[in-house]
Amino acid sequence: MPNLEHPAYPAADLLHLESLVPCRESQVSMLLSIFGERQQFSFPSIFIYGHTSSGKTYVMQTLLTTLQLPHVFVNCVEYFTSRLLLEEILMQLRSCSSDTEQPSPVHCDTLNDFVRLFKQAVASRELQDQTLYIVLDRAEQLREMEANILPAFLRLQELTDRNVTVVLLSEIVWELFRPNVGCFEPFTMYFPDYSIGHLQKILSQNHPPEYSADFYAAYINILLGVFYMVCRDLKELRHLAALNFAKYCEPVVRGEANERDTRKLWKNIEPHLKKAMQTVYLREISSSQWERLQHDGGEPGQLKGLSAHTHVELPYYSKFLLIAAYLASYNPVRTDKRFFLKHHGKIRKTNFMKKHEKTSNHLLGPKPFPLDRLLAILYSIVDNRVAPTANIFSQVS
Repeated sequence: MPNLEHPAYPAADLLHLESLVPCRESQVSMLLSIFGERQQFSFPSIFIYGHTSSGKTYVMQTLLTTLQLPHVFVNCVEYFTSRLLLEEILMQLRSCSSDTEQPSPVHCDTLNDFVRLFKQAVASRELQDQTLYIVLDRAEQLREMEANILPAFLRLQELTDRNVTVVLLSEIVWELFRPNVGCFEPFTMYFPDYSIGHLQKILSQNHPPEYSADFYAAYINILLGVFYMVCRDLKELRHLAALNFAKYCEPVVRGEANERDTRKLWKNIEPHLKKAMQTVYLREISSSQWERLQHDGGEPGQLKGLSAHTHVELPYYSKFLLIAAYLASYNPVRTDKRFFLKHHGKIRKTNFMKKHEKTSNHLLGPKPFPLDRLLAILYSIVDNRVAPTANIFSQVS
């Protein structure tokens, strides 16, 4: 029995859609209930968030394309300014409403021009009779644009008086989007991470035709048993599965084992999977280099250009908190004004250097400091304005 059912769409299309989005049937069903029928007004704005490789972009593209819903899909990283973003939306709208493949360029300098040109672009009968969906991928980039861009997209349906729904896709939560002055609250929807069972099901669908599905599913089970604790990125796991499958098949190709000898196959692939653990996420080795390394039987560190230690990336504010703590513990309080204020006035340098040139603060060790001083230094060394939120205080410890 199919999991996706909706009276507005053909059952064959829904069945095909269900086969394209495995393990995301509940999210697709929720989106279909929000969208409603083609001619009905949907929710003005939808905010979808989740970790990377949780299927947000793929599900939205597959849903809109399979059901042939009119939509505009824009990546905010590629169109990083408000003018580029608005012009790209209008360009795609013109291509949807006209038969010409290359519409004329659009010039849009302000939000008022965008609203006016948007009404003209959706004036065709095809776009008037059904809901238009504007999908903004990597929507966290909107926070770097003008202050009126995000609130305008959230209530674009009201501004244009048209049947349009804006879908924001992001990896961060809505609380980091919400402006201080308030705005229209979108319908928020969360895409959870894939469980190990979901990853097993999705990765097993890509089995090569020359091998049986059970043989490839056993290989995926071994791969997830090694990498699941350190990597749950579907793209990375798919890359690792394609990269190491040839080594897993070597005993079968040489005739030393059959597809059911799981123990021999595991012993053959185990050392190579442990080597691959050193390059998860780093991409220090290309696919051709890794295949050459497997053939030669060398170590990953033998390749030129590889780092000896794994690079650990801290959260954004945690790095600045560590820097601020270091500055507060080694610099005297009286130097804060000179170091962290732009207009600190004139400071005498007469006897200051003579008193302290014999004793270095690094030799004396770090000194205790109050929390207020730590946060004051943090606010001065971060380029952007930092709000004292619970996210900052949770990282202080």
